[in-house]
Amino acid sequence: MKRLAAEWYEQSALLLAYPRQDSDWAPYLEEVQEFYDEFISIVSHYQEVLLIDEPTNDTWVRDYGPITIFENGKPKLLDFTFNGWGLKYPANLDNLVNRRLFGTQKLGFVLEGGSIESNGEVILTTSSCLLEANRNPHLDRAQIERYLQETLGASRILWLDHGYLEGDDTDGHIDMLARFVDEKTIAYITCDDPHDPHYEPLKRMEKQLRSFGFDLVPLPWVSPKYYNGERLPASYANFVIINQAVIVPIYNDPNDTEALKTVGELFRGRDIIGLDASVLIRQHGSIHCCCMNLYKG
Repeated sequence: MKRLAAEWYEQSALLLAYPRQDSDWAPYLEEVQEFYDEFISIVSHYQEVLLIDEPTNDTWVRDYGPITIFENGKPKLLDFTFNGWGLKYPANLDNLVNRRLFGTQKLGFVLEGGSIESNGEVILTTSSCLLEANRNPHLDRAQIERYLQETLGASRILWLDHGYLEGDDTDGHIDMLARFVDEKTIAYITCDDPHDPHYEPLKRMEKQLRSFGFDLVPLPWVSPKYYNGERLPASYANFVIINQAVIVPIYNDPNDTEALKTVGELFRGRDIIGLDASVLIRQHGSIHCCCMNLYKG
């Protein structure tokens, strides 16, 4: 029997790749390293942090790190193919990390960790990412669904066909839009500004989420953030769950306090920690994107 790990399962470590000078972080390397230092310090109070000591193309470990399933009650690491978010960026080094660290065998299916959400039974994903032409072009929606069910042990695949964040170059990763917080509840982002281009797509996303049969909790909207004239994909949904705590991205935004309160109500009994992720979104990701959870057996 297989099942994909839900993020609130007990963890052994959090996997990270520290930003280097020879990367896209170079223009503000000190600033992003200060973020990572604080992030590592926080997580270390709750569980181990594992830093990748192998060469990488990028620091977004969520998308090339190992995905954990439980098979007959024991954790197993799966090493899916990562192709730079649909051949947008180099990924040759990232694709070697799991084999070098954990001795995994590469699977031919292209799948990024940020593109799927699980409550331990059901998988939530987006059609814009998983059906994008440069991921698995030889497979149609039904074939992809069967593969995910067989490989990850999911009883159902729920496809979101609406919703996006400007500046997100992953083709719509689910971890920026909607997240399972327990077996029955999904937290999702909403836009309260009718003049914002996200307003209507996120309303349609909300309507589709209602049809899935889960309890829904809206997360506040982050006011538009820009860097060098580019709108950035800031989202409170990109929190990361660790043992006994949840780390929530904040953005020096008026809604930060409300976001922390909402997440706190969803995860009663866990410490809720806000961490300024303003520097991360300059490279189009946030806190959940920069790490991968590893689980205890």
